[in-house]
Amino acid sequence: MGFPRIIRIDLDERSIVRRSDDIEQERRIAIDDMLAANHFDVAGQTGPFRLEMGVQDGRLAIAVNDAQGTPLETIRLGLARFRRPIRDYFHICESYFKAVRGSDPRAIETIDMARRGIHDEAAELLKDCLADRVTLDFDTARRLFTLICVLHIKAGPGAVEQRSMESR
Repeated sequence: MGFPRIIRIDLDERSIVRRSDDIEQERRIAIDDMLAANHFDVAGQTGPFRLEMGVQDGRLAIAVNDAQGTPLETIRLGLARFRRPIRDYFHICESYFKAVRGSDPRAIETIDMARRGIHDEAAELLKDCLADRVTLDFDTARRLFTLICVLHIKAGPGAVEQRSMESR
């Protein structure tokens, strides 16, 4: 009997030009926390799993591999339904990072509550979208949503912008 959990997760770095220190920290925390405790059970497969996440043709691609790295399957998920939660999450994170650098603690707490609310709703949406292929706990879904957001950041010489999600 295997373990329905993720033991390694890699992001497709080819799709990300540059990340700010704040975003890189969010990525590290999400991955570290996920690897410390998660539940990820792929229907018809035996874990533990190594995941490779990327965006291909406007769709989230989660390559599921066994513990040795042998490919098992790739789960593809349309991202159109995540367009608004990702946009809202980017906006609130930007406000949060600015507040941390200069606002009073009450303002930071208020923004952080809103950020958690958006994050929680997106995690539930992700769980629902994956339900027929993957059973995962809420915390794992939250961390996966963070990583989906990281995959959608493209930075040019001066600004961070959201990656195009034109395809369904």
